[in-house]
Order: sequence, then structure tokens, then C-alpha cells
Amino acid sequence: MLGPPLYLKMTLDKIKGSIFLLLFVFLSACSARKSAADLIILGGKIYTMNEAAPVAEAIAVIGDTIAFVGDSESVKKWQGEKTKTIDLHGKTLTPGFIESHGHLTGLGYGELSLDLTHIRSYEELVDKVKEAVTKVQPGEWIVGRGWHQDKWDKRPARMIKGFQTHHLLSAVSPDNPVFLRHASGHAVFVNDKAMKLMGVNPLSIEKLTKNLNGDGEIIRDELGNPTGIFNEGAQAIATQFMPKHSLKMDSKALDHAVSACLRNGITSFHDAGASRETLALYRKFKLEGKLSIRLYVMLEIGDQKFREEWYHRGPEIDSTHILTIRSVKLHCDGALGTRGAWLLEPYQDQKNSYGMETLSMDTVLKISREALAYGFQVCSHAIGDRANHEVLDRYEMAFKENPSKAKDHRFRIEHAQHLHPNDIPRFGQLGVIASMQAIHLSSDRVWAIERLGVKRIREGAYMWQSLIRTGAKVINGTDVPIEPINPIACFYASVTRKTLLGEPAGGYEPEEKMTRIQALRSYTLDAAFGAFEEKFKGSVETGKLADFTIFSQDMMTVPEKDLLKTEIFMTIVGGKVLYEKR
Repeated sequence: MLGPPLYLKMTLDKIKGSIFLLLFVFLSACSARKSAADLIILGGKIYTMNEAAPVAEAIAVIGDTIAFVGDSESVKKWQGEKTKTIDLHGKTLTPGFIESHGHLTGLGYGELSLDLTHIRSYEELVDKVKEAVTKVQPGEWIVGRGWHQDKWDKRPARMIKGFQTHHLLSAVSPDNPVFLRHASGHAVFVNDKAMKLMGVNPLSIEKLTKNLNGDGEIIRDELGNPTGIFNEGAQAIATQFMPKHSLKMDSKALDHAVSACLRNGITSFHDAGASRETLALYRKFKLEGKLSIRLYVMLEIGDQKFREEWYHRGPEIDSTHILTIRSVKLHCDGALGTRGAWLLEPYQDQKNSYGMETLSMDTVLKISREALAYGFQVCSHAIGDRANHEVLDRYEMAFKENPSKAKDHRFRIEHAQHLHPNDIPRFGQLGVIASMQAIHLSSDRVWAIERLGVKRIREGAYMWQSLIRTGAKVINGTDVPIEPINPIACFYASVTRKTLLGEPAGGYEPEEKMTRIQALRSYTLDAAFGAFEEKFKGSVETGKLADFTIFSQDMMTVPEKDLLKTEIFMTIVGGKVLYEKR
């Protein structure tokens, strides 16, 4: 059979060619539209935390993901009609900062209550409460946080076991119960009105504290009268009388906390202990689209039923990276400021005290075994050298019993503040992460030497560089609301080992300073590692989440004296600008 006429064949070929050309143009246009960036950032220095290319000039973002990292000329190909451009004008961008240990709802309520962080004397505390009394009705509770007797410029004339007594406080607040939490979170100070509501008096104290088993005390004077200080586990006696938080107040506090994180350049937050109720609030905020930072949650598992529920459920790893729950929190000792940190040798300034174990080591071992079996990370609060030693022992036992599950356990010790020299190498050997808060050195080192003495301070306190040399990851944070969430102050403490007043010259134990790149890693890539999240956050690399913190100046190069002048200029989470300094 003969084919179509030649002219008809040529016409069909032309039509086919036109169709193919149109199809090619259409697909190319689609491809161009697909590759156009939603956001381009350029015009400043970008620290990537990618060792292969540590510094870049420009970033392109599609959706919530980094699509390009490189030079300012090459980024132009990502420009589209709807692309938003941010010119840094010489400012500095880093991966989004990660708060590795804080208390999110505590941060929120701290913003809503009486701030005692900066008071310099007991008299100033009393004046703050006196002013608060004028703003409330008789019978209303006055709540505050942040006082620390060892940070005061002068000490009260009368102190019992290192703490002030309630009498001046009670005199200015006779009709209002007062509840003031210590900066460390390990003690509370209440007035006479509050103690009357609690039924605390010389005759009732033994009955109220009989089940504490050495975990805390209601401090009494020489006549047996309560001083108003409830230390460590005894705090629960006071706390149970506090008015219950409403959902409305909890939501308000969380709103404040999220806003505070964004103002301070924090894009991700490791919440160091969440209850069933707190988790419900986080889920509610996520559902409503109000959880604007990324949360990595440690479960408060003192309630055995709650713990078993999660063991049965297993870790909850959020594919959107907003709310992940895969670790458990253990409280193994108290704080140095309240002499609750558990020590191998007695306190230098209280020879009959070794601090206290606030959780049995049998329980630590049991939960470490269970956590490995069910796929959870363990994060143990341990401040004193004995607490750290004992926890490391229990971790090691659990690892040896279940080596296959322990290959990538990433168990952590929260604080690791004071270590016996023999235990420092064990962090690297066991792969235990030291979750430390450098700002504690700036705040505490001045008085911590009174607790521990020169030898123990120099050989085992705030040992960042020594730990890093063992191969251990040291991750950073503020323990907010114990300290303000400001990462710039914490970065400064990390690299100077000075107080925020710049003292002493050269810093405390300067050989333990972090380098600036180590400090940046501790707040970014290593912090992400501490939550099993380094594959999608912690560095500025193609394919990772577009979470960035933009600083007013280059913290990696400015003179040390100018570090604290740095400000947060912008906070970007998932490619969206959620805070900008005005």
C-alpha cells in the first residue's frame, strides 16, 4: 500500500515538531517554575557548619527546605517572579540556634510572674514583693522566681543553713501568700501566710516530711520553727497548695515562651521534662498552627503508668519536625546552689553535707535498660561528681547488657557540671552526651568555689574542653528559666569563661574555654545530634530545614569585648521570617 502524499507527510511532520516544541517549552516552564526559590538570602557572611564548605555567600529556599548554598552569582538562577529576597547588609547568618536544655512552660510563666533574677539583696526581694502586694487583692498568691542568695551583694544578717528567713518577707505580705522559686529551681521561699495555709508549723514538720527519705527538707531554725525555705523534694509540700493553672493561663504562658524563643534567635528547643498535661498543650498548639518553634521533648516519667503508656506507644518522631517525643528525663540529684548536688566528698562550706541522691540508682539502671529496649533516649539530671559517676556506671551496665540497642543510644547527662577527673574520659568512651549550660559558669563560678574548693573546681567543674577532647559531644543551652534564654550571653560564657561583667581577666580556668567554632557547633550541629536530628537540621546544607538565626554582627570574629553587643536581627523557621528586630 502506498503511503500518504509527500506534502501531507511534511505537514504531519511539522505538526508533530510543533507539538514536541510546545511540549518542551511547557515542561521547561514548569521546571523553571518548580526550581524558582521562595526565598533568597544574600549580602552577608553565612556560617554553614558544613566542614566541606564552612562559609557561603547566599542561600535559596524552596518551601521549608534549603535548595542551594553557594555564591551570590550562582544564586541568581533561583530567582523567580515571586521570590522574596533578604539582603543581610553585612550581617551574619548561622544555622538556627537550638536550646538544648530548657523548660518551655517555665519560660512562659517566668514572663508572667515576679522576676527576681537581677535582685542584689534580700531587702530588694522584699521591696519587690511589697510593690506586688499593692497590685493584688488580699488572699491572692504572689508568685516569683529567680532569687539566689549567693549572688546577692550582701548577705542577710541572719541565715540558717545558708538561706535567709521569712520574717522580713512576711512583714510586708501579711494578707497574701507568697511563693518564690529559687533560681536553680531546687528550692522555694514562702512567707508566713503561705505556711499557715499549708499547715506548716513546728509540730507538723516531721509528719509532712516523713516520706521524703532524705530528698529535701523544710529548713528550721534553732528553735525548730520553719524558716520559709523548702529545699529539693520538700518543694512538693509547698507546691501542692498553689492555685492550679488554668488552660487559659497555660496557653498564655506558652504563647509568651514561643515569642521569647523567637526574639532570642531560638528555632528549636529541647524541653527538659514534660508532663501529660504539658504534652496535651503542645499538641493543641501544633494543631492550631501556633507552635512556631521546633520541640524535642523529654518525658517526665515519675508516674509509672505514664511511663508504661509511652513504652507501649514507642517514640513519636514527627515527620514535620515540629513536635518529637523520644526521650525520658531522670532527676538524679539537686543543685549546687542549694547544696543538693550529690558529691563524693563533703561540701567545702558545710562539712556535714554531701548533697543528695534524688532518685535511686536502681531506678536509673532499670529505666536505662527499659529505654534501650523500647527505643528511648535517657537524659539524666546530674550536677555533683557522685551523681555523674553513679549515672555513668548505670548507663555502662545497661549498654553492656544490650550492646545491639546501645550502638547509637545518645544517652545524655544534663548539666554534668562537676565531675571527678576519672569520669571525664568516660563520656567519650561511652558515647554519652554532655548537655551543659555554659552560662552557669558566668553566674555560678564566683560562689561555686565556696561549695567545692579550689582543687575540685579546677580539676572537675565546667570541663568543656576536656570533655570535647575525649570525643564527647558537648551541647549548649541556658536551662531557662534558671537563666535567661539569651544565647549570646551563653556563647560569650563559652568562649571567655568570664562573668557577664567581663571578670576575671583571662577567664576562670581558661584552658577549658571553647573555641568560637566549638561554641557555635554546641548550639547548632552538635545540639541537633543530641536529639537525633543532625540529618535535617543544625547546618546550612542543601536538603536541610531552612532554620536560620541572623545576628547583627559576626560573633566569630568581633573582638571579645564586643561580643555581648551582638543582637538578634532575625529568626527564620522553615523559610518563614518569624521575628525581625524593629
